[in-house]
Amino acid sequence: MIKITFPDGSAREYNKGTNSLEIAEQISPRLAKEVYSATVNGEIWDLTRPIETDSTLKLHKWEDSEGKYAFWHSSAHLMAEALESLYPGMKFGIGPAIENGFYYDVDPGEGKVITETDLPVIENRMKELASKNLTYSRKQVSKKEALDFFTKKGDEYKTELISELEDGTITFYTQGNFTDLCRGPHLPSTEPLKAIKLLSVAGAYWRGNEKRRMLTRIYGITYPKQKLLDEYLVFLEEAKRRDHRRIGKELELFTFSPKVGMGLPLWLPKGSDLRQNLITFLTRVLRKRGYKIVTTPHIGNVNLYKTSGHFEKYGADSFQPISTPQEGEQFMLKPMNCPHHCEIYNATPHSYKDLPLRMAEFGTVYRYEQSGELHGLTRVRSFTQDDAHLFCRQDQLREEFKGIIDLILYIFKILNFNDFTAQVSLRDPDNKQKYIGSDENWERAERDIIEAAAEKNLETTIVKGEAAFYGPKLDFMVKDAIGRKWQLGTIQVDYNLPERFDLTYNGNDNQKHRPVMIHRTIFGSMERFVAVLIENTAGKFPLWLAPEKAVILPIGEKFNDYAGKVLESLNNSDICTLIDERSEKIGKKIRDNELKKIPYLLIVGEKEVENGTIAVRKQGEGDIGSMKIEEFVSFINSEIKKEIAF
Repeated sequence: MIKITFPDGSAREYNKGTNSLEIAEQISPRLAKEVYSATVNGEIWDLTRPIETDSTLKLHKWEDSEGKYAFWHSSAHLMAEALESLYPGMKFGIGPAIENGFYYDVDPGEGKVITETDLPVIENRMKELASKNLTYSRKQVSKKEALDFFTKKGDEYKTELISELEDGTITFYTQGNFTDLCRGPHLPSTEPLKAIKLLSVAGAYWRGNEKRRMLTRIYGITYPKQKLLDEYLVFLEEAKRRDHRRIGKELELFTFSPKVGMGLPLWLPKGSDLRQNLITFLTRVLRKRGYKIVTTPHIGNVNLYKTSGHFEKYGADSFQPISTPQEGEQFMLKPMNCPHHCEIYNATPHSYKDLPLRMAEFGTVYRYEQSGELHGLTRVRSFTQDDAHLFCRQDQLREEFKGIIDLILYIFKILNFNDFTAQVSLRDPDNKQKYIGSDENWERAERDIIEAAAEKNLETTIVKGEAAFYGPKLDFMVKDAIGRKWQLGTIQVDYNLPERFDLTYNGNDNQKHRPVMIHRTIFGSMERFVAVLIENTAGKFPLWLAPEKAVILPIGEKFNDYAGKVLESLNNSDICTLIDERSEKIGKKIRDNELKKIPYLLIVGEKEVENGTIAVRKQGEGDIGSMKIEEFVSFINSEIKKEIAF
């Protein structure tokens, strides 16, 4: 007999070799129908894998990420079987479950192309196979067996993967006529795969390497019920409507150029104004809270990042060192701002009376993201962080940390980001080599964060393995208008960089002491934040953020001169305004400018010229009345103050 311990601490004995599905069946036949995978001793398993020793067990349903993982991983294999039956000789790369659904990278063969028009046929074949209730079976194989199997199939992608694995760690999974190299886990059978939809086709370099072959990536999603799939497809349509890439193009906010380089955004005038509005707003808030604004170069000597540890930890994901004409001298595009800020701190001596020192910068950093991972503004190679580093005494740390929580909550309130969760991200206790610094420093920093959050009555979840390499952090995960989560604000406690850069201050005992360093961002990166903001508002920005507050629409050409005077007056009052002088009917001008989501439309004609007024129309709401220009200026300023009260 073996003892199985459940999450609530209770335990029961079962026959050795019992599997998780059998245990679920004994608990409740209904439960057995609802579970898709199990965690056995901390490792995700198939439900049908025998348990041979005393173990802890947690069963996973659809509501659990581990349940969805097995469901969608099994779906990827089902799609692969459908593809192999439709395209004999096809070769397979990798086919993982992802956040929503799955994909498989495939090589259809020389001269063969799979397009989106082929997806319905593949989808129907998947449904046909799923209806057969095919069993997923796991088999452990030797490295030689695995290599022989895929060499015989002529699949160089699988043989490459196998060559990097250790003998004794390799497993195959088979369902129907398809066998794949895989760690699992999988469903017991294809029976739960009720609702199937293939979504799109894209290109993907093998293993993300631009020098390797371009494969075909097919995305799909499955659900246990058609109703859930229908809801997801509605969600996708709403996501398309709000896609920041589409809206950014329509509103002329940003662009990308292959001549400039992939993942390097170019901010157009309107987008640059939007971005600057955010920077100006946050800078005003920071100055009121005692922050000093600094500016640092876009590059630094490679030794700077070796000292900080960024070269070791980020070197592979950074742009490679730049050699200068001077022998042995190398620089890097900076991957982080914090090493530069440490050197600013070190530029002058500090007393305990000087602390805390709060240092902020909108600093641009660079990471060499793989081309297949780039996505609009949310994943780029050049991004600007609203970065700040606070240097404080140990006795000040708790209050400084809580002050940053207050700041983040204030900014989120202004921007209507009211649906968020807070996550305490700790280091992985089983993989400490990923991090720098002593156990003592890590334990102290983790305790600081947990206790500070508790003192603010902030509800948090704790996740191990998500810490930065130099310290634990508190991450704020914001849910947008369609339910997606984004990490925006983050606060990190760091005892390690002050040691590496030998940062000190003179204490009241006239001795040298080490400050504690707090890293924090609120927006995260300007690029990702603007992307989230675009999608959250569908491009209809609050008045204070809008690049243009108003557009003037003359009813006819003879009113253009008056419109020009209104334009000059408003722009002189810092109300960014446009004028639409096209020879179009006023109805068309209104419709066209409504689509541009400009907050106010100002119509001028004969009546307005005579009275020295403007007819004001609010975007999406219609006419709100006639005003003198100075009245409109006061009105706009009053509306902005309602939105952002400092």
